[in-house]
Amino acid sequence: MEVPILNFEAKEIGKIEIPKEVLEYKIREDLVLRDFLAEMSKRRQPYGRDPFAGLRTSAHYHSRRRPFRRYVTQMNIGMARHQRIHGKAPWHMMFVARIAPNVRKGRRAHAPKAEKVWEQKINRKEHKIALLSAIAASFYKELVKNRGHKIDNLKYFPIVVNDFSAFKKTKELKKFLEVIGLEEELERIKEKKIRAGKGKMRGRRYKRKRGPLIIVEKLNGIEKVANSLNIDVCDLKSLNTLLLAPGAKLARLIIWEEKALKKVFEWFKKW
Repeated sequence: MEVPILNFEAKEIGKIEIPKEVLEYKIREDLVLRDFLAEMSKRRQPYGRDPFAGLRTSAHYHSRRRPFRRYVTQMNIGMARHQRIHGKAPWHMMFVARIAPNVRKGRRAHAPKAEKVWEQKINRKEHKIALLSAIAASFYKELVKNRGHKIDNLKYFPIVVNDFSAFKKTKELKKFLEVIGLEEELERIKEKKIRAGKGKMRGRRYKRKRGPLIIVEKLNGIEKVANSLNIDVCDLKSLNTLLLAPGAKLARLIIWEEKALKKVFEWFKKW
């Protein structure tokens, strides 16, 4: 299968062949989901209580420990076995229980700890399979369309561009995308919706649809050009399933740079 290579003005300047290893690759949705959750877990912020919360007090247990017998007084049984404030405390604080979880102003029982490790691990080979599965799914036009991208008027699929460094302004990139038939897609990702719930107060008031993803070999300034169009840009080193399959859903619309696409084809042959 041959795909045309486009230049700055959306004109064909050559062709590139997609190898059969890509088109016949077995897509593993289960591993894509696992890798997606593993990548998301790395972004989770640890949280926990203060290690000394509820323990900043002079309370301690004053009586000596005695074996339980029937004639032992009530002072050593049940609620009496608590750390209590004593000594130089004022009269209204004498023998007030502290520290224990079931008393007033005591510590929390089984409180969350900041040192807990939230990161999930995934095998290196499974991570590679997940990446290749997400890439291979993007070469099927029906899957990309079912994901929600507006590509009915798209002239070329997949989209391969010779060099993205030629785009210096946002209007140049926008004009290029409109020429190849992504005008409806730009309108889709332009729309903003107000989020429901308390997220409005937490710095994420608006929601937007995920648009195309531009993959380049090395970042060359195109990320600044595409930023205001709500188009993600990624190089090969930082490629992950969060970008290739947002929400763990496969077949995102990808715009390839020629050099990056050739290296990805080498991954399919090596891995």
